[in-house]
Amino acid sequence: MLWSNRRRPLDLARRGAVLGILNVTPDSFSDGGQHLAVERAVAHGLQMLAEGAEIIDVGGESTRPGAAAVGAEEELQRVLPVVRGLRAAAPEALLSIDTSKAVVAEAALAAGADIINDITALRGDPAMRALAASSGAGVCLMHMQGEPGTMQAAPHYDDVVTDVRRFLAERLAVLAAAGVAAERVVLDPGIGFGKTPQHNLQLAARQRELLALGRPLLLGWSRKSTLGVVTGRPVAERLPASLAAALSAVVHGATVLRVHDVAATVDALKVWRAIDEAGAAT
Repeated sequence: MLWSNRRRPLDLARRGAVLGILNVTPDSFSDGGQHLAVERAVAHGLQMLAEGAEIIDVGGESTRPGAAAVGAEEELQRVLPVVRGLRAAAPEALLSIDTSKAVVAEAALAAGADIINDITALRGDPAMRALAASSGAGVCLMHMQGEPGTMQAAPHYDDVVTDVRRFLAERLAVLAAAGVAAERVVLDPGIGFGKTPQHNLQLAARQRELLALGRPLLLGWSRKSTLGVVTGRPVAERLPASLAAALSAVVHGATVLRVHDVAATVDALKVWRAIDEAGAAT
């Protein structure tokens, strides 16, 4: 299955394409402030590419629970130099812009980004759908109940998997009506975005039900708070839990993994694939 974008289609036949997280923010939940300097951010992006990331996801606004909104101008100042720097240093790399603002997405695409990753599923800005349609960019639609500032205030679902699946199906239909071809879209159930730990675990256990929507799934478990609830570990000690969740996601049909720890995730996927391929050969 292909994920089309402005540069080159990404072949997702081998599950587990790695999308490396590059937060250019002072307040992201696990790496805020680490890559504010442009040179340092670009160097980290290039390092993740060298470690095996197939996409670098650049974000200039924290979406952690309780995060305050950032103005478009400040977000542009954070992300554009990084996108330009990565594009100049890695002309063939796939770059994603993590934003819900059309003005930021449009400028990032002009600077060299290929994919729009919008946590609001293109609902937050009325201009985003037209931009997605006209730009030819790849799109990631994510489910979120509420908005980052309040999303963890008692989230409720009748059935979290059914509700998320219905939402994503509706957003796919809206984008199709706007002229965005299905092959340009991947779907993200939004682990940790307006969901309790039990909601997140239910989504993981029943993830295959989302495959009925016919599009690739992107999962972002890396360092999430649910892993801390399960293990009792702080953010800095959640790598083993993140790898376990990532491999579970792939086993249950995910094709893209959004991660902080690229090298470790790539190694874990290599071992899983080797075992899986050995089993298939017997």
